[in-house]
Amino acid sequence: MFWSLISRHLASGGSNGKLSIFIFHRVLAKADPLLPFEPSAEEFDWMVRFISRTFSVLPLSEAASRLKNGTLPPAAATITFDDGYADNLEVAWPILKRYQVPATFFIATAFLEGGRMWNDDVIEAFRLSPTDELDLSEFDLGSYRLSDAASRVKGYETVLGKLKYFEHHLRSEVAGEIASRCNVPKQATLMMTHRQLRLLHEEGGEIGGHTRTHPILERLDDTAALQEVESGRQELEALIGTTVRVFAYPNGVPGRDCSARHAEMARQAGFEAAVTTRQACATTASDIFQLPRFTPWDRTPFKFAMRSMMNLSQSI
Repeated sequence: MFWSLISRHLASGGSNGKLSIFIFHRVLAKADPLLPFEPSAEEFDWMVRFISRTFSVLPLSEAASRLKNGTLPPAAATITFDDGYADNLEVAWPILKRYQVPATFFIATAFLEGGRMWNDDVIEAFRLSPTDELDLSEFDLGSYRLSDAASRVKGYETVLGKLKYFEHHLRSEVAGEIASRCNVPKQATLMMTHRQLRLLHEEGGEIGGHTRTHPILERLDDTAALQEVESGRQELEALIGTTVRVFAYPNGVPGRDCSARHAEMARQAGFEAAVTTRQACATTASDIFQLPRFTPWDRTPFKFAMRSMMNLSQSI
């Protein structure tokens, strides 16, 4: 009740409405020391319980429409997931259903049916490296001592930060080569299958576009960027048999990963709203095709609650 009163005071709704958009990627069945930034099922349970008791949670398409029209309820929020991991259905969705909370899932279609994203190639390489040193100097990515879980996490975080902005196809090739050298199995079950995606949609999960291959759109020419935005939407609509209304920019930092040009591409492709990863709370003054989101990285209930309230004060 305490946090609910505060959230409604900070976000009264209507023409003064604010929209908190939470970002998640994965929810793990149990904690993984190599993935310290991803919540476990136990952690996600109390997060969703807090959100459900504190906010009025809506699917993104409805929330964006009501934001635009000035009809948001007090303390409006949306829960979003990026990329299309299988644990979104297997672990997160049962928890969301338990609390009767809707969510929106942004899917990069090229990785469905046994694919694995480039960043997961790198993470699994650092996990499975058979030696205690991983030398990636030939790729201009440095060399790393792998003495424990913390050093492996620090290593892959450094590599991901550098490799992220390689030319799109080179990024995937280098990540694949690193994975191969560390004996990472080529087939993976990290991402959803077509059947799982359809099931998630049929059970009420909102499906959104996230391109085909998750490129940094600013690293592509405009023709290639538009093709990524449009083809991802078309593939999703063919899979689930309904209109895909919302979009998330890969990586999503405005001015670095995406821009007003890409917002226009999202509109041109037929989307009704799009989200970035700018850390803030959306208001009626926000660009409906560049809505901010925030990642709730705190791992204690009190800090998570405080972070959520602080986000309400950081509106654009």
